Order: sequence, then C-alpha cells, then structure tokens
Amino acid sequence: MSLVGKKAPIFSAKAVVNGGEVVDGFSLEQFVGKKEVVFFFYPLDFTFVCPTEILAFQEKMNEFEERGVAVVGCSIDSEFSHWAWLNTEVKDGGIKGVKYPLVADLSKTISENYGVLAGEYDFNEEGEAVFNGAPVAYRGLFLIDKNGVVRHSVINDLPLGRSIDEAIRMVDALQYFEKHGEVCPANWKKGDDAMTASSDGVAEYLAKTYDK
Repeated sequence: MSLVGKKAPIFSAKAVVNGGEVVDGFSLEQFVGKKEVVFFFYPLDFTFVCPTEILAFQEKMNEFEERGVAVVGCSIDSEFSHWAWLNTEVKDGGIKGVKYPLVADLSKTISENYGVLAGEYDFNEEGEAVFNGAPVAYRGLFLIDKNGVVRHSVINDLPLGRSIDEAIRMVDALQYFEKHGEVCPANWKKGDDAMTASSDGVAEYLAKTYDK
C-alpha cells in the first residue's frame, strides 16, 4: 500500500552521522516543521550499485542543502557496518566522504513499515519463524514534507539504480507548488511554466505546449 499522502512511519534507531559518529535514537521527527526530507533505502553495505547511489547523493548535497532538504539513507545493516563502510576509501569500494546520516535497520522493521522489504516473515510447519525472499530493502525513496507527510515515493528493484536528479526535480516541484499553488505538469523542471489546477489553466497550458 502506498504511503503517499500519509504520515511517514515514525522510528527511532541507531545511525551514523557526519561520516563517523554513531548516535542512538535517530528519528526523522527532528526535521518536522523545519525541512523536507529525502529518505532512501538501499539493500546492503559493501555492495556494487549501492555505493554509486550513496556517493551520487553526496555529490549533490549542495543542491539539497540549497533547497533546505535533509537527505537520510537506510539499510538493514548495523551501525558498525555503516561506520566501517564510511571509513573505507572509495578506491577500495568504500564511501568515505559521505556526511549525511545512514540509519541502521538491523531488525528490518523500518524497511517493513515503509513497504520496501524484499520479502516477508512467515512460519514453517514446525511453527518456527522464517523469512521468505531477500532479507534486504528495495531501493525505495520517499520525499517527506515539513509536516511529516509523504508526498512522493519510488521503489526500484535491487538491480536498478536511481536518478538523483529526479529526486531533486521532485523536491523542486513540491516546493514550487507549496509556494505558488500551481501544479507541475509532465517533465516539469525548475524554471519551466506550471499551470493552475483549473479547466482554463490546463487548456491554456496544453495549447501553449502541444498545439503547435
């Protein structure tokens, strides 16, 4: 079930912040009323596609910060695994230099509550708890507004890396709508014309854009 339009699930977990500091009780609630949040999940530390995404987010951090947006990553690894990966040089497969928080979801409850866990718990014939599927998170991304409401989400299968530029585009669209009250049409990007959510507004936009 989609979380769009609903309050983002609340959690409190261990995380590694500022590239090496382990903290207890990290929560997205600290940003409510202050910042939008791009909260993304990735499958595992020390893997292949994951560092490309994590480093790509870091490369774009200035753009997120200019927009007043917090970026937070999460996987089912422990805080110790996060710490080790954050302290491994990029040339050795690490992500050293990443400064935004990485949340530890060792229990997999955060991933489950956000609907990105690539499998599910069940019971076998002996009544023992078993896990069916891959016990990791899909590549989920959630744009959460200042009220703590999910406004956009996308979930990719494990082999499919995400576009960081698309995440920025969605931030721009949300902030534009909240500032101007105009809606953002297909392929809209910052600086483009938007349109009013009315029959006349749509007709005017369509005529200007497609009736050529």
